[in-house]
Amino acid sequence: MTLTDLPAARIRTFHPRRGRMSDRQRDALDRLWPAYGLRIAALDGPCDPAALFGRRAPLVLEIGSGMGDATAAMAAADRDRHYLAVEVHTPGIANLLDLVERHGLDNVRVAEGDALDLVRAMPEGCLDAVHVFFPDPWPKTRHHKRRIIQPAHVALLRSRLAPGGTLHCATDWAEYAGSMRETLTADPELVDVHGGYAPRPAHRPVTKFERRALTAGREVFDLIHRRR
Repeated sequence: MTLTDLPAARIRTFHPRRGRMSDRQRDALDRLWPAYGLRIAALDGPCDPAALFGRRAPLVLEIGSGMGDATAAMAAADRDRHYLAVEVHTPGIANLLDLVERHGLDNVRVAEGDALDLVRAMPEGCLDAVHVFFPDPWPKTRHHKRRIIQPAHVALLRSRLAPGGTLHCATDWAEYAGSMRETLTADPELVDVHGGYAPRPAHRPVTKFERRALTAGREVFDLIHRRR
């Protein structure tokens, strides 16, 4: 175990969320969770991505997949890679499972719980990409310690990237975007692919959350860094 594997003080970077589910979502969760789901808190050892999917392929880790629309769209357009989506919002997990079934996505698995705990259980260099799209900005200064994009967490995520793998972040919170950029640029093992904010990548679908941000007049910032 390396220093990047050690949690600072087990400070949560997310709000546990439940919420109401539709009958369709509840049915999808009941039927599909045994085949596609992973409860992170139940892990009692290393997480082997190949065992999780039943085969080996480049792996994309989606941290905070929301309702799953973007994850499903990217996985459907990128069948040669696996997508492991991590979420704590139960209706979002259920909705993604429903999308997985409807679109016949055999390259998606869904994990429930703390994404950082999952990453700690994964082998170094196992990820082709990490996506952190619209994480909680924790806007109050006293809550900044809960942000997922901070030096220790970035070092952990980067250690699980294969050489040449990418860490792609997006936010509509300008102050957080600046903090993200500073943190990512400071990591000596990451290279800024675009030398600043990236043009909006075509492969990242526009979600309802992003549309609301744009309608409200907030700019969206993408940052893409590659492991040396």
